[in-house]
Amino acid sequence: MRVLGLDPGSRRTGYGIVERSGNRFACVAHGAVAPKPRLDLPHRLHEIAARIGALIEDGRPECVVIEKAFYHESVHSTLVLGHVRGALLVAAVQRGVEVAEYSPREIKLSVVGNGGATKEQVALMVRRLLALGTTPQSDAAVALAAAVCHLHRARFTPPARAASAAAERLAALLARGARR
Repeated sequence: MRVLGLDPGSRRTGYGIVERSGNRFACVAHGAVAPKPRLDLPHRLHEIAARIGALIEDGRPECVVIEKAFYHESVHSTLVLGHVRGALLVAAVQRGVEVAEYSPREIKLSVVGNGGATKEQVALMVRRLLALGTTPQSDAAVALAAAVCHLHRARFTPPARAASAAAERLAALLARGARR
């Protein structure tokens, strides 16, 4: 199974294609789409969608995984991120590819074992899991981690996935209660 993970951003959208064969994961490609900074938002969105669309066509993933939106202190940043996610969703659906979404916490928990892991920890774990020669940049590392997260979850049957999601929600609620 081949999966394209995406870490949406209006300045840099990370991508990572991971392929699973049996119990082995291999990185097929990773990097970032970075439109020219002088472009306005509509043109950046167009460039991101076009380049990710070409990546979908060339890489032929069975699924595209997009990191879910999180709420930022800046409402403007959250809205812009929503626009980027929308462009990525359209690019995938236009090409007939299945889409999955996971929260940043779910991705970190799946790859590092800690939903509050730092970007550096995610990058180091992705490097180890995929036997990469160098540590990928953070946006590509998060995209690769999203793909690995989906590949981990794709092994489970739907009832097992539901139980796993329920357990993660319970753990998050308990963690919030402990912080209060």
